[in-house]
Amino acid sequence: MGSNAASGWTMFSNHAHVLICLVEDPTRTLREVAARVGITERAVQRIVSDLEEAEIVARQRVGRRNEYKLFLDKPLRHPLESHRTMAEVVALITQR
Repeated sequence: MGSNAASGWTMFSNHAHVLICLVEDPTRTLREVAARVGITERAVQRIVSDLEEAEIVARQRVGRRNEYKLFLDKPLRHPLESHRTMAEVVALITQR
């Protein structure tokens, strides 16, 4: 059996990966998030916009940078997971 990288998929979406990066450091630049997740900066911008639209993330300008405020009390969006919150998933992964 091959590694996960060889199979081309991971258990969590890029949306989850971006959110986890922002939980770890809400002052990270989108370029830093993109490098950590392994996607383009433009893809991260779209994901952050999705998360803002869903009111999970709020962008706040601090000097020349953005800082992100997170609202993790929201339930997960899929019906199979809607009984859990974003905070529960993030806590599982980040140990927070």
